[in-house]
Amino acid sequence: MKLKKSEMKEFLDERVKLYNQPSFIGLDPISIPHRFTSKEDIEIAGFLAATIAWGNRVAILKSAEKMLAFMGVSPYDFVVNHRDNDLKGINGCIHRTFNAEDFIYFIEALKYIYLEKGGMEAIFSQHCTDSSLQPAIHEFRSIFFELPHNARTERHVSDPFKGSAAKKINMFLRWMVRRDDRGVDFGIWRSIPPSVLSCPLDVHSGNVARRLGLLTRKQNDAKAVAELDTALRKFDKDDPVKYDFALFGLGVFENFSR
Repeated sequence: MKLKKSEMKEFLDERVKLYNQPSFIGLDPISIPHRFTSKEDIEIAGFLAATIAWGNRVAILKSAEKMLAFMGVSPYDFVVNHRDNDLKGINGCIHRTFNAEDFIYFIEALKYIYLEKGGMEAIFSQHCTDSSLQPAIHEFRSIFFELPHNARTERHVSDPFKGSAAKKINMFLRWMVRRDDRGVDFGIWRSIPPSVLSCPLDVHSGNVARRLGLLTRKQNDAKAVAELDTALRKFDKDDPVKYDFALFGLGVFENFSR
C-alpha cells in the first residue's frame, strides 16, 4: 500500500481514534490492571498480565485471574508483605510455559524491586535515554534477576540487547507511560516522556507495518523495533506509540496484513 506521508498519517490517525477506545479494553490484557486504582497495584497487575500476554486472549485473562486470586485484592500488599507460607498454595501451570516456580520468583523479585530499588518506575526512569527505553529494559531485567533463580525463568523477561523485540514489556511500558484522555493507557509514570516509548511489535503489527511500507526488516526483533520507531516518530514525535492501536486494530480486526 503506497501513500504519501500526509495520507499515511491521516489514515493511521483515523485508526487510532477508532481503536484507542475503552470499548476495546474488555478482552485485552490491559483490562487486568484497570481493575485497580492505586499506582502500585496497577503496576504489578499490569506487569504480570503483560508477562503472560501471548496466545489466546481469553486464556490470557483466565491465567491473569488465577494470579490475582493468589494475591487477593491488593497485589502490592501481597508482594511486599507476604511470607513464605503464603506462597505454598501456588502450584502447577499458571499460563502455558509460565509456571508456579516462575510466578513465585516474580513475586519475590517484585518485592526486592519495591523495597530495595525504589519501585519499577524508578528503575526505568533512571536508565532510559533521551530517545529510548530499550536500555532501561535491559537494566531492569538485570536487576529483576539479581536474586537466586532458575535460569529458565529468564525467558519470561525479554532483553532487547540480545536482539528481542521485547513485545510484552514494551506493551507494559506503553500502558504505564503513555497518556491521553481516552481512558485506555494509564500514564501514571510521569517521570518518563511518551516520546521514548517503542511500539510493541508482534506478528499482527509487524505484518501491517510491512504492508504499509513502515517496516522493511522481515524479522520481528530489536532491529525491527528500532526501524519502526524511526518511521512512527515521523508522524508524531511526542506520542509515536499511539499508532500501536492502529497497527494492531488493522491486523486483528480488519485482516489488513493479509
